[in-house]
Amino acid sequence: MPLAQALLDELWDFSDPVASESRLRRAADAEPDASTRAELETQVARALGLQERFVEADAVLSTVAVTSPEVSVRVALERGRLRNSAGDAEAARPLFELAAEAAADAGLTFLQVDALHMLAIADVERAQEWTERAIEVLDPTTDARTRRWLVSLHNNAGWAHLEAGRPRDALTEFERALDAATRWGTPEQVEWAAEAIAQARAAL
Repeated sequence: MPLAQALLDELWDFSDPVASESRLRRAADAEPDASTRAELETQVARALGLQERFVEADAVLSTVAVTSPEVSVRVALERGRLRNSAGDAEAARPLFELAAEAAADAGLTFLQVDALHMLAIADVERAQEWTERAIEVLDPTTDARTRRWLVSLHNNAGWAHLEAGRPRDALTEFERALDAATRWGTPEQVEWAAEAIAQARAAL
């Protein structure tokens, strides 16, 4: 069965990839369903990547049994993240594109948006295009956890505008991020969006 995002939210603490790796390994070892276990193993690789243990992470992904569309998408997505984190955005982009296309074909909206959001990070020249595409994909979605992606998408777009010297455009995006965070996000995301708005206003 597909890995529930709620479970991943419990296992992940992106500020502590070492502890996250341990939790994810324990969860994978205890998981009886092969496809769910394979998805968890891709997240072990992601945790290793966040520790810059790129060779180990790639090795984990090489042993993952691709037993479902979800696993296939996650393997491509995490391989792309590893390469992007290692500073090779050029190698990461086709992997993110592959993940986005495969997720779209399988109707995996959450993972499709994840891949598109990574493309916006790895493909700076087309970042706005990828972000707009992700927002379009999210438009018909009613699932609150999936719509939380709007926080990250608008936040990332806002910082891109601010770094490019467009504080007014940045403020618009940060305000959209705050609205999304208030509706579907976490208290931390609400706080971060408010801080970003303050920075954009200061830049104005």
